[in-house]
Amino acid sequence: MRPVIPYVTAALLFGLGVYGVLRRRNAVLVLMSVELMLNAVNLILVTADTTARAVLPHSGQVFALFVIVLAAAEIGVGLAIVLQLYRLRATVAVDDVPLTESPDPVGGRGPAVLDAEAGR
Repeated sequence: MRPVIPYVTAALLFGLGVYGVLRRRNAVLVLMSVELMLNAVNLILVTADTTARAVLPHSGQVFALFVIVLAAAEIGVGLAIVLQLYRLRATVAVDDVPLTESPDPVGGRGPAVLDAEAGR
């Protein structure tokens, strides 16, 4: 088997995934791009396992199975976060997510009101 073709294919898949993560605005499409990158890694692991014999047999395939399990867990958590974001903001655009705003746990009273109530 010629290992050049799967390696080039994996590099193209990984590059497409990186481009998708950097350029997409939709959170679901960003998760799909991450899945592309994980599939590229799986292709490299299986190709390396079949071309280069390691000390442990089928170790690349076992690592690929772990990556698949990791991808399934990532999709479960990622989709839960995206659904919660959609419920709170009515959009899944990554640009619209405020990263510096913290939720107000006291119900609308700001820090100045809380400091005045506490006697500070």
